[in-house]
Amino acid sequence: MPADTTNELGQAVGFPIADWRPSPLPLRRTLDGRWCRVEPIDVARHAGALQAAFATDAAGADWSYLPYGPFDTQEAFESWLHETCLSDDPMFFAIVDGQTDRAVGLASYLNIHRAHGTIEVGHIHFSPALQRSRIATEAMYLMMGHAFGAGYRRYEWKCNAHNTRSRRAAQRFGFSYEGIFRQHMVVRGHNRDSAWYACVDGEWPALRDAYETWLAAENFDEAGAQRLSLSALTRPLLVATD
Repeated sequence: MPADTTNELGQAVGFPIADWRPSPLPLRRTLDGRWCRVEPIDVARHAGALQAAFATDAAGADWSYLPYGPFDTQEAFESWLHETCLSDDPMFFAIVDGQTDRAVGLASYLNIHRAHGTIEVGHIHFSPALQRSRIATEAMYLMMGHAFGAGYRRYEWKCNAHNTRSRRAAQRFGFSYEGIFRQHMVVRGHNRDSAWYACVDGEWPALRDAYETWLAAENFDEAGAQRLSLSALTRPLLVATD
């Protein structure tokens, strides 16, 4: 990272950014990987498969830390998709299994601040079929690469501080811990303290190499078990852990 500088008054200020221009809005396009596609949400194409995939979480536990869901009917789910998921911010994508051609999860870009080059990934909902899979990791790799490729400087991950699975996932995916925002939200009638994580553009080349090393075919044995964990590759790149 470049060194901070001082201004004409001798006060410390951040490092200069030459010729800075606001980042463009991320393109609403399909991101193609080896194991999956990340597609702009299309209610007619994706809703049925998503509702079926989410329904395999019979207890609805995967919705607990989201401010919406579960949805009792297909109609209610489609209404939520139409009302919530078709804007530019949040910009929702379906995660599609490349083998079955069926949507198995959701994620979005949100809190897009083009003037500062910051963007968040959130509204992440991995169905049971997607959890702890190569598809989930590749989807996060594709979305991170798309954001940094569009010129964003900072890529954020925020979650309920009690959501230990999400906190572990953030660090596995290469997001460094930045702290707790106390009483950040009220969600489902309860206080939410939020844990903040982020990675920045200067870290992306090393993170990209870590993802590509993990996703490589030779990192998996004949049974599909990983030889080297992604955490082992990303942990040395984290600025801080929780």
